[in-house]
Amino acid sequence: MTIQTVATTPYPGQRPGTSGLRKKVTVFQQPAYLDNFVQSLFDTLGDCSGKTLVLGGDGRYHNRAAVQTILRLAAAHGYARVLVGRGGILSTPAASCVIRKHGASGGIILSASHNPGGPDGDFGIKYNIANGGPAPEALTEAVWQHSVALHRYRASDAPDVDLDTPGSTRIEQMTVDVIDPVADYAQLMEGLFDFAAIRALFARGFTMRFDAMSAVTGPYAKAILEGMLGAPAGTVINAVPLEDFGGHHPDPNPVNAASLIALMAGEDAPDFGAASDGDGDRNMIVGRRFDVTPSDSLAVLAANATMAPGYRAGIRGVARSMPTSRAADRVALALGVPCFETPTGWKYFGNLLDAGKVTLCGEESYGTGSDHMREKDGLWAVLFWLNLLAASGKSVAVLVQEHWARFGRNYYSRHDYEAIDSAAAAELMDALRARLGGLAGQRLGEYTVELADDFCYTDPVDGSVARQQGVRIVMTDGSRVVFRLSGTGTEGATLRVYLERYEADPAQHHLPTQQALAGLIAVAEHVAGISAYTGRAAPSVVT
Repeated sequence: MTIQTVATTPYPGQRPGTSGLRKKVTVFQQPAYLDNFVQSLFDTLGDCSGKTLVLGGDGRYHNRAAVQTILRLAAAHGYARVLVGRGGILSTPAASCVIRKHGASGGIILSASHNPGGPDGDFGIKYNIANGGPAPEALTEAVWQHSVALHRYRASDAPDVDLDTPGSTRIEQMTVDVIDPVADYAQLMEGLFDFAAIRALFARGFTMRFDAMSAVTGPYAKAILEGMLGAPAGTVINAVPLEDFGGHHPDPNPVNAASLIALMAGEDAPDFGAASDGDGDRNMIVGRRFDVTPSDSLAVLAANATMAPGYRAGIRGVARSMPTSRAADRVALALGVPCFETPTGWKYFGNLLDAGKVTLCGEESYGTGSDHMREKDGLWAVLFWLNLLAASGKSVAVLVQEHWARFGRNYYSRHDYEAIDSAAAAELMDALRARLGGLAGQRLGEYTVELADDFCYTDPVDGSVARQQGVRIVMTDGSRVVFRLSGTGTEGATLRVYLERYEADPAQHHLPTQQALAGLIAVAEHVAGISAYTGRAAPSVVT
């Protein structure tokens, strides 16, 4: 084995987005494409001699090949040790857990999260820092700057490592430890939740269906739900991670997990349903004939957190992304704790968590988490709900309806216009921003505008500023329409339109969501001209 220096030329477009670098698999398969990006990362990190790196991914197509490439580059960069999940597998939350538990300097996670997999699908790579959370923007920008000037990369010429057999091997002076991808994560979960109470719940005949969507959460859910908690065999479906996710679009929402929604709406529905996404950091919670929005899920967990052993002392605060509904704000107010509104992207929660300002965090895109790690965590949220069900003896529907009766209901929906022309999407947003100054005080349908702005966030911990994080139109009654371009796709642009209306009257808590939001949907079209700019008469996905 020798370390070789290989001449290369920069690839354009290697600027990491909200969740790292995501491109089509065929882009990553270009000669030295991944090598260039990883070398740019290592150049940014500097001397890593003697340090530990965590490595793994969601098992999608190209995952194994990418792991081998990164191991060779890591050996050439001086790492003393790499912890890699068996089979190249580590869910995003498990990677965060392993980084924190083993004192690693950081970790590389190979995933495009909820994006489709397979040879014609998407691939992604991101770096998590020593606290277990996503790299801050200053680091990712530096990686990009290195990528545009790169002229060489350094890698060992070592043969492939056996990723399927636990144990240690060496590349150059670096030890590669192939670890059980589930063990550390499962141990952490057992310390947070009342596993005895959940086991007793299943022993009483409680039924559940967890759809792993042929993605990374399958092994974790099988080991914990069916193994440690005694759920009947077959509780976890689509449990084997597949390179193409079995054709699933591994995004746990009512559209992409339609079969689970149909099952939970049936006469013989299980008591509880849940799903997770490609890399295990998102969750969907479903009761019998009752869907739970991510915003409501965060609020219910915050209001009932002390039912779980890991949160029995109470919560210090809550953080939510700006587009997420204000349901959690009302809980925080009642509990006398702060609620922080951040831009979209889990990295913005990291400083708040590290500073001890918050305990629970959530995004409207089916992501929820806490201070147990620095990533959102799909299976954690499912276990939290199971703990609430076991401790309260109530159903999902009753828990949520009682929550609405106490705090009021935030009707909420997201309308996605996917793979639209990027130039048209940018033009729409620019036109919206140009109108903001004149919207306050205007009457729009049944609403009057109180505030219209482009959300700007100043981090209360380090003072950093993030601008242009989404256009907000807030009405005098608290209703909102938010417009934002997503940074997680690989084709064209995705326009997300978020709609929220607060209803205090319990007699009005049972309207169909889209009916309750009809007035705001009309406002969104009137203000933004969505159909004219996108050429779409309706959104691609409604959640």
